Amino acid sequence: MRNHSVIKILGIDFINGDADEVVDILKQGGLLVVPAAPALINIKKDPVYYNSLLNADVVIPDSSYMVLLWNIFRRKKIKKISGFKFLKHFLQDGDIKRSSPDILLVNPRPNEASHNMRYLNSIGFDISEENSYLAPLYSKDKVEDESLLEIIKNKKPKYIIINLGGGTQEKLGYYLKQNLDYKPAIICTGAAIAFFSGQQANIPNWGDRFYLGWLFRCIQNPKLYVPRYFKAFQLAAFIFRYGQQQPL
Repeated sequence: MRNHSVIKILGIDFINGDADEVVDILKQGGLLVVPAAPALINIKKDPVYYNSLLNADVVIPDSSYMVLLWNIFRRKKIKKISGFKFLKHFLQDGDIKRSSPDILLVNPRPNEASHNMRYLNSIGFDISEENSYLAPLYSKDKVEDESLLEIIKNKKPKYIIINLGGGTQEKLGYYLKQNLDYKPAIICTGAAIAFFSGQQANIPNWGDRFYLGWLFRCIQNPKLYVPRYFKAFQLAAFIFRYGQQQPL
């Protein structure tokens, strides 16, 4: 399911469009992933994660750093779509809200599940505990969940929103895609919903528009995010070396 415009970066087909286009695509189902710069520099070390990106139906160019690097040195430009912006448009869509009973949330802990459900209900969704699944702690090398798979096969939700950490959620999403007998939208936006539910730094629209989401995260939790984004500077050499090609 790739009839939309893409630009290949590091062998990955990143969509070159806008948030509303992504929402429309997902109404037809498919796996969406939102790789961040710190995760992209590990694709050679984590082939399972990389494979999930290569086999996703929609890959959002969320990384401001990657987009800036690409657009400075490449003739064909790519449009940034943050996970924050996509999820905002997704949650504002009337058709999506009317599909509330067909949404399943995959949350990491009870506290996050409670905040996420409370927020969604406050903006017009009808989300109950039956719509929420608490994920176990997955192995890094084998992200599989037969219990979740069985629930999805029985309930057949139209939208599965995975609110787990990067590097895990993509593997889980691809596992589900491979093992389901129908095609739901599997949305791996991780902690993006936490920006709306109050669990992460509030990013104003202008901050997202000017590629400053990383700054608001660093201000809120410098111990976690400063080392993570500092490590992401390695992405420049990675992109210059491989460009559109898959890293060997």
